[in-house]
Amino acid sequence: MNSDIMVQKYAIDRLIETALAEDLGAGDITTTAALTGEEKGNARAVAKSDTTVAGIDVFRETFLFLDGGLTFTGHFRDGQTVKKGDVIAEIAGTLASILVAERVALNFFQRMCGIATMTKRFVDEIRGSKARILHTRKTVPGLRLLDTYAVRMGGGFSHRFGLSDGALVKDNHIASAGSIARAVAAVRLRIPLTVKIEVEVTNLREVEEALAAGADVIMFDNMSLADMTEAVRLVAGRVPLEASGNVTLDNVKKVSETGVDFISVGALTHSVKAADISLRV
Repeated sequence: MNSDIMVQKYAIDRLIETALAEDLGAGDITTTAALTGEEKGNARAVAKSDTTVAGIDVFRETFLFLDGGLTFTGHFRDGQTVKKGDVIAEIAGTLASILVAERVALNFFQRMCGIATMTKRFVDEIRGSKARILHTRKTVPGLRLLDTYAVRMGGGFSHRFGLSDGALVKDNHIASAGSIARAVAAVRLRIPLTVKIEVEVTNLREVEEALAAGADVIMFDNMSLADMTEAVRLVAGRVPLEASGNVTLDNVKKVSETGVDFISVGALTHSVKAADISLRV
């Protein structure tokens, strides 16, 4: 299993257990009625469109969690691209077990592959620029571990995994504190010296305020391309800069051309289309 996933195996096992319990309920009445439970066979996971693989270990572990006697053979690794028609993996053993686990396994795998595939499209769109594509916290509750891992497999990078991973002073913090300066000063007094403070701004005036307040990173929230370009010139490399808000495949290249260091894209996880993968016995 990929080492990045292995360290989170306990958490992933709990996700799988919860998902299987939700789907199975009191039992799979169709499978138990149609099969004796003794039938053996195999199934193949086939890509129905070009896809970036992410979560093949989770796909495998879902089947093995239900029936450790199944044999799983993966033909691709996370981060690799498969073509339409490619056999991504094969599962062999008791057919009843394969059928019971099928939907949950595919739900995890298709979502993760969809996220990785979309991320790769964004990464490819800005190739040649210095900007990096970041995920956000706009993930399905309970699935952030898988969602953000899939972003990385598509070539993206991590922002904050959770609220404890960094200080991000947003509009509501600023409104509550009274100003950018007050919010940053209050946060600075209460966080460890090693923690950076990122400040969200919406215009050039706020960019100057954030710099004066000592922000370590500045996030441009829904700013125009012209304003971001001017802000990059104004900051002149003193702190890293992030663009956020309404970033799409149609405009991400232009956003990268403003000179920002990072581009966060909520749509990678909150609006992703699941990859088209079928399982055929």
